[in-house]
Amino acid sequence: MAERSFAKEVEHLRLGDGDIFRGEGILAITKALLQSGVSYVGGYQGSPISHLMDVLADANDILDELGVNFQSSANEATAAAMLSASVMYPLRGAVAWKSTVGTNVASDALANLASGGVTGGTMVIIGEDYGEGSSIMQERTHAFAMKSQMWLLDPRPEHACIVNLIEKGFELSEVSNTPVMLQVRVRSCHMTGSFVAKDNKRPEFTIADALNNPKRDLSRIVLPPAAYEHEQEKIRHRMPSAIEFIRANKLNEFFGERTGKTGIITQGGMYNSLIRALQFLGLSDAYGKTRIPIYVMNVGYPTITTEVEEFCDGLDAVLVVEEGQPNYIEQSITTVLARSSAAAKVRGKDYLPIGGDYTAAVLTAGVENFLSDFDPQQLGNRPPKPVAEPLLIQPAIARLKDVVPARPPGLCTGCPERPIFAAMKLVDEELGTHHVSADIGCHLFSILPPFNIGATTMGFGLGAASASAFNVKGAKRSIAIMGDGGFWHNGLTSGIGNAVFNKHDGVFLIVDNFYSSATGGQDILSSRAFNKRRKTKNSIVDAVRGIGATWVRQIDRTYDVPKMKALLKEALTTTEEGPKIIVASSECMLNKQRREKPKVTKAIKGGARTVTARFGVDEEVCTGDHACIRLSGCPSLSIKQLDDPLRDDPVASIDNTCVACGNCGEVADAAVLCPSFYQADVIHNPTRWDRLKERLTAPVIRFLQRRQDRLAISFEV
Repeated sequence: MAERSFAKEVEHLRLGDGDIFRGEGILAITKALLQSGVSYVGGYQGSPISHLMDVLADANDILDELGVNFQSSANEATAAAMLSASVMYPLRGAVAWKSTVGTNVASDALANLASGGVTGGTMVIIGEDYGEGSSIMQERTHAFAMKSQMWLLDPRPEHACIVNLIEKGFELSEVSNTPVMLQVRVRSCHMTGSFVAKDNKRPEFTIADALNNPKRDLSRIVLPPAAYEHEQEKIRHRMPSAIEFIRANKLNEFFGERTGKTGIITQGGMYNSLIRALQFLGLSDAYGKTRIPIYVMNVGYPTITTEVEEFCDGLDAVLVVEEGQPNYIEQSITTVLARSSAAAKVRGKDYLPIGGDYTAAVLTAGVENFLSDFDPQQLGNRPPKPVAEPLLIQPAIARLKDVVPARPPGLCTGCPERPIFAAMKLVDEELGTHHVSADIGCHLFSILPPFNIGATTMGFGLGAASASAFNVKGAKRSIAIMGDGGFWHNGLTSGIGNAVFNKHDGVFLIVDNFYSSATGGQDILSSRAFNKRRKTKNSIVDAVRGIGATWVRQIDRTYDVPKMKALLKEALTTTEEGPKIIVASSECMLNKQRREKPKVTKAIKGGARTVTARFGVDEEVCTGDHACIRLSGCPSLSIKQLDDPLRDDPVASIDNTCVACGNCGEVADAAVLCPSFYQADVIHNPTRWDRLKERLTAPVIRFLQRRQDRLAISFEV
């Protein structure tokens, strides 16, 4: 169950020649692939590519009609290896993943693909997740493109431009026998827009054609002596062919008029933010009509030397707008102009930040300083610019930092992973702390308060492998954590298989929430839901036993904190040799609520008797020790100040976002159900019997409440 369904939107993919296509960027990308006549598509989810994979999954019927083979790949390396289908055959293929982590995983396959080259057009769609809101290390795809000499497209964030770059990208790949990368940022994927559609194309050459007519060309296989010739082929044939195609088809764009002595060279993906900055400076309107000449590099690599020289001819200076570091494009532009002895000076990171997001505010300041030094008359009277700083430094707002506590990102309300880490903290109190190797996924939030568990994270599915050095018999055992998504991504072999082979004495905890939850809730091998196009319900326990693990335990309800605690304690103290593997299984609460809430709502609206649970805290019983909060951290669990003058400490409180998982009560008072927590059953559309019971019990309850109030001690003011 993906986090979002595109079942309705994918019908727009059937639009034909001349129709106006409207929708999100990811839908435009999918439409462009279909218009390009792809034979196969694959990929692995990860922001901002997750929704693209969800669109492709929802569009399976359309793909089938066109004869397009879609694979939801096991990982990025699997997806990249799919592109080998285009090495010998004129098959167009595309794969997608989140960069740079996905590119790192796929690097071996990509390097081989780029070395031997391709016959059919191949495209790797990269979700470039750079900036403060990113969940990965801050690196760029550009370096890999240069290293393997794959052409890198960075389209201007506008639907028609993106669609055109995809269609032309396949042609570029075929002309130069080189795989092409197309990077799209988060904003590009989710912006809405329109373009004039074309008819979808059935592949001219299909997978069936390739299977029925096998072909083999030794010169395309990365073996000596061919491998040594590939490098020369890249330089002598592929690069010149690519440059000629890019120039002839005007993939890069020129905007603005030469009204001064300066110009701007920008990555395609930064164009919209740059125009907004120029608008703030009074040098452009909102639609891109600018007084400053702009060279938009929709092709980030290779640099088209002649275009750069033509753009810079007659200018005193150019500003290179290149988000991220190192400044590959700035270096390339500098080299081009130095070799041609051009007069234009190249500026970039000396006016713009070396790293970080290039927001409109950042670009406004950088462009203004650049023009002040090289072309001040362009700025004129310098209209007032929107500035956020005065608002942020207002005393009332500034004081909020002192009274509003920082709230780190955390697990969802009712998350079944929360009690696992609560149990780990309780075990720590008895056995002391242990080295914990963490992993990528929802469970990584355990590194933050209130759990503070985990010392390292090395990559998706590498939690178990990260503990491989900590294998010393007789010493305190290490604990390694990974999710079911990471387990199937590569953890089964790199982590568990490695631990079995080396008789690792540590504890390996596999968090099984039935989905690849951190990437949007996509089905995986061990998902327990029925999937008509995929084979699910494959046991993680069977998988680890199948490669030789012997000490294997599974708990099918992680909310049972005492049982979880006992299992962890047993794993850390048993005398049995080899890896101790715990599979902790409970369905992702977010996915469960997506499925169950509509059913409950429908039943209530339909008049059916429906019982929903609500949890609460008895203020009279709660001691205010807040153990439930320290061992839970659930967003629905907060504190409440009482009016009672004898009770200074605030008590626990549960808000309306509670999903009644019961975890807060389980972890309170060292995993013994705290008596201050209670469950109330709310009956919707009650029956006559329900109403009769309420009439009989309500007077008794009111009597007891009044009696309690009379016996309570009161103080007169």
